[in-house]
Amino acid sequence: MPLAGLDIAVIAFVVLVILVIFAGIKTVPQGFRYTVERFGRYTRTLEPGLNLIIPFIDKIGARMNVMEQVLDVPRQEVITRDNAGCSADAVAFYQVLNAAEAAYQVSHLESAILNLTMTNIRSVMGSMDLDELLSNRDTINDKLLRVVDEAVGPWGIKVTRVEIKDIQPPKDLVDAMARQMKAEREKRAQVLEAEGSRNAQILRAEGAKQSAILQAEGQREAAFRDAEARERLAEAEAKATMLVSEAIATGNVQAINYFVAQKYTEAMTAIGTAGNSKIVLMPMEASSLIGSLGGIGAIAREVFGDAGNAPVPRPSAARTPIVRNPFDPSRNET
Repeated sequence: MPLAGLDIAVIAFVVLVILVIFAGIKTVPQGFRYTVERFGRYTRTLEPGLNLIIPFIDKIGARMNVMEQVLDVPRQEVITRDNAGCSADAVAFYQVLNAAEAAYQVSHLESAILNLTMTNIRSVMGSMDLDELLSNRDTINDKLLRVVDEAVGPWGIKVTRVEIKDIQPPKDLVDAMARQMKAEREKRAQVLEAEGSRNAQILRAEGAKQSAILQAEGQREAAFRDAEARERLAEAEAKATMLVSEAIATGNVQAINYFVAQKYTEAMTAIGTAGNSKIVLMPMEASSLIGSLGGIGAIAREVFGDAGNAPVPRPSAARTPIVRNPFDPSRNET
């Protein structure tokens, strides 16, 4: 059955409505913002998700990526404050906070941020000396971040980080710095070695001093103990002599006989036990000392009276050693 003209018109109208509806539906992915223009004028910004616009009147203007992005800054030559040349490259991180301002306040957004960062790198690094430049990268990064972020603020951009990747001084300057560092380290090594040697000598001297002090104290203590021992021995001998003297004074003749006999026996024992003595030669005075032991008893009896009547012990013939006069020509030598 052929379609009538009215049916065709209805079908065409339905298809047109469907097309218009589909033309007004816009899907925005996460991490992006779309600007809407009506007759070329910005009206609003579409958020991620499903959005509706007026077909044929509104259109999508700019598709802005609002995720944090990385911008590589190429290497460039920099002249420092002390007229030293070096090259440096960097990396910048930025994020679009306002899609409309980023789309309509600046043209070629990435190129603008790149050139602005390069210009400020030369400005900040050129205001510093080379030594300060090489040792204060954090300071350089902070200055660059503050300056660049303030400059891109009206564009709806937030610079989150600016980092200097590498700073390369000239090769001859690097060689000179290496020689300077080597000389500085050698100087510190020599200083430390000298300090170590000095401390070792001081410690050795202190050790010798303490040793001498201890040795002197030991010698003093030994001398003191030796003198004390001699003093005790002298006191003992004095006491023994005093006791013998008291015994003699009270009329005990046997005490003096015992004293003389003891000394005589000790002397003869020492002579007789000599390892290289076979014949003992004694002077006449020594042989007369033996015979004087009996005379001592007679003298004591005359002095003290009857108290000295006790018989005087005489050494037996068996215990008396043979004494020869070395000056007697009639002695027989064996």
